[in-house]
Amino acid sequence: MARRVMVAALMSAAAAVPAVAPAQPAEQRGAEEDAAVRLARDLVAKMTLEEKLPQLLNTAPAIPRLDIPAYNWWTESLHGALGPVPTTNFPEPVGLAATFDTPLVERVADAIGTEVRGLHTLARQTGRLGRIGTGLDTWSPNINIFRDPRWGRGQETYGEDPFLTAEMGKAFIRGMQGPDPDRPHVIATPKHFAVHSGPEATRHSDNFFVSPYDIEDSYLPAFRAAIVEARAGSIMCAYNRVNGQPACASDLLLKTHLRGAWGFEGYVVSDCDAVRDIDENHKYAPDAAAGVAIAMRTGVDNECNTNTLSDTAGLERRYRDALAQGLLTEEQIDDSLVRLFAARYRTGDLAGLADAPPAVPASAIGAAEHRQLALDAAEKAMVLLKNSGVLPLNPTSRVAVIGPLGDATRVLRGNYSSTLTGPPVSVVDGLRAALGDERVTLVPFGESITDGDRVPTSALRTPDGRPGVLVRYYNPLTPVPAEFAPGERDKFLKTVEYSATPVVSRIEPDVGDRQLELAKVADVHRRTFTGFLVAPKSGTYRVGLTGPGGVLTFDGKLIADRRASRYNDLPSLTTMHLTAGQRYSFTIEGGGSDLVWKRISPTPAADLARAAADADVLVAVVGLTSDMEAEETSFQIEGFAGGDKTSLDLPRDQRVMLEQARATGKPIVIVAMNGSPINLQWGKDHAAAILEAWYPGEAGGTAVANILTGRTNPSGRLPLTFYRSVDDLPPFDDYAMKGRTYRYFTGTPVYPFGHGLSYTDFDYGPLTVRAAPGGGQDGVTVTTEVANKGARAGEDVAQLYLSFPPRPGMPRLALRGFQRVSLKAGETKTLRFELSPRDLSSVTPGGDRRVTAGRYRVTIGSGQPGTGVATSEASFAVDTPRDLPR
Repeated sequence: MARRVMVAALMSAAAAVPAVAPAQPAEQRGAEEDAAVRLARDLVAKMTLEEKLPQLLNTAPAIPRLDIPAYNWWTESLHGALGPVPTTNFPEPVGLAATFDTPLVERVADAIGTEVRGLHTLARQTGRLGRIGTGLDTWSPNINIFRDPRWGRGQETYGEDPFLTAEMGKAFIRGMQGPDPDRPHVIATPKHFAVHSGPEATRHSDNFFVSPYDIEDSYLPAFRAAIVEARAGSIMCAYNRVNGQPACASDLLLKTHLRGAWGFEGYVVSDCDAVRDIDENHKYAPDAAAGVAIAMRTGVDNECNTNTLSDTAGLERRYRDALAQGLLTEEQIDDSLVRLFAARYRTGDLAGLADAPPAVPASAIGAAEHRQLALDAAEKAMVLLKNSGVLPLNPTSRVAVIGPLGDATRVLRGNYSSTLTGPPVSVVDGLRAALGDERVTLVPFGESITDGDRVPTSALRTPDGRPGVLVRYYNPLTPVPAEFAPGERDKFLKTVEYSATPVVSRIEPDVGDRQLELAKVADVHRRTFTGFLVAPKSGTYRVGLTGPGGVLTFDGKLIADRRASRYNDLPSLTTMHLTAGQRYSFTIEGGGSDLVWKRISPTPAADLARAAADADVLVAVVGLTSDMEAEETSFQIEGFAGGDKTSLDLPRDQRVMLEQARATGKPIVIVAMNGSPINLQWGKDHAAAILEAWYPGEAGGTAVANILTGRTNPSGRLPLTFYRSVDDLPPFDDYAMKGRTYRYFTGTPVYPFGHGLSYTDFDYGPLTVRAAPGGGQDGVTVTTEVANKGARAGEDVAQLYLSFPPRPGMPRLALRGFQRVSLKAGETKTLRFELSPRDLSSVTPGGDRRVTAGRYRVTIGSGQPGTGVATSEASFAVDTPRDLPR
């Protein structure tokens, strides 16, 4: 009965209403957009139904008779491109948000987009189009609101504030797409639309009920800005349900807002397996055919399905069944395909559109100017939270670097990053470069859950003694079928025989995934890595593999088998003694895994005490990794479950180490690496200084050293509230904003949103507020002066906060403007903020956006009002209310 009701409802809907709002008339669209649509419509008209249906999946096969190359819509470039050659790794997005610098974020996105285009060119040259990471679109940025510090993927976002997130998201989209959104260099895909921020473990089945107020006030503003103002060409719908409907089948999200109020004409892609979730997990549809039908009818054009990672056979059958049952029409499928192929024409992936963006050579990947930009971004992202005067370090200071992350490099990359990025610079190496090797001592830590750094080329030797590893690629003896029947691909892979002679043998610098740059290597192949590991120092090491698929034989013993591991499981490590200069043989069979290690100490407490005796300062590098706070993991350890945090505390062994360091009596400088708020109360009480470094990217160690030594004046600001405990917060799965983020939190944070110190001092002059000609309801202009009162140059982030006329449920205050300003010692500059009606607006309990009549208070300064920083404030009145569109 349930199935008949759903089918009847879908058939009725098919006859009664269009799936999405109709497109704008041609005269309202740009001529270039019309040309792309015409080309796409002509192309789709030539396709058979059998050719059309597979194009709806993220892995779109080639159609040779129409000269359509294969295409994969799955491209990730959250804070750096991912490909078979080294790319530039920028700070994690939460760190980019801490810059409060939209021009910088736009430049970063432009650099990433250039490298994405370079990878597309490389894929054309090697014949590997159709593989993940080769398309001219990207599933970035993540503009979900980081409403709760427990969420493992919060590191991917621009923080907890809707205004800051919107501004950063717009900057990223404009940098990625280029100056003309009708001819995007790379199509940006803001995600995950919407009301999506954990828990990770239940994301495929959760149903979150959210008030109209919170929807409009917190969860939609950044997405609206991304679509209406930045004109993103795509959007990704989320896994969870929102008020009963799956996000990828939500009338409220996809019809009322996206296609309706916002007039979106681009394409919608599902998060991976979110369409399958509609029937399999949400039980919102009776079967797979009805599931894909309701997704398409609501507005989804392209389905990411993780089965495409192994076997695409039969995945399009659900769409064929939906057609046969009258749940979809071929015209509806054509509408989606026109949007998808128009996008490929606009980027230049398909030839035929005049003035499409030109190709970018593969040589642009990892350009020197991109590396410098990564350093600039890392420096501006870091937030000095506390300084009792120990910083900047004296050039003659003797420093002991302690903590598990002091010499770590994996932590720098964050999540959604390439293993081939680099060369990464650790904190200890950065300090040695800045102060000299003789002044910096590393104290190896004991075993830690943060262990596991890539083994560098300097520690690898080929069988004939050259730096690197010998990699052999073997193709199948018999051709791989172009298509498989459902389930047959896995059987084939288990029985396939490979040539005894490698099709390619070459020396590679490390154990990395570079097969996509080799034209001779088949998509299905066997791969072996052979070489020797040579430790630079004798000692205790942990050696093993991370990632899925590989089997490691080390010094004649099998020590790691990752064939059953997930991509984001913690590393498999074995503790052993290695002698400096001795060659230890290893072989890795299979791809996808990476050779990792970490030197540790069997007596870390004694080592710390000895090093502290000769040191002036202890630099404690502590925190988390993006393997611990992560996306939907399968493990549970103390403080973490399923990728999310269950506690804000540092891991227990790090807390013990900090107490041991305190007992030495030497000043402690804490450098924290993490993607989310952690409890820094101990450091606030006992450390001499705290630097929040986030996951800072490949240049992280250099940036830390430049700030600690005073070469760079710190200027980052917190995009998040740092709480003391999860006990201060509502339940994780409660999506009401009451009690969350600086706008609604009424407790005392350890460090507030917007906080950040400098090595100089700033002051703000009186504010002048001038209403627009039509009155305050049409906007206001606020001006002030900021002065550098200190003895050295620095950058401040001038933050404008608005307090609204009182009404139950309103936020305490809200960020409505920010400007990063650079000032020489003694210099003064005038700042001007233009606040639009939308900036002045707030949301009614029923979810309507309105400029309310009454008195407003505006504050501009180095942080939030009432937090002890330099600010200046004024008030103004709005006499006439004004309603705004959603």
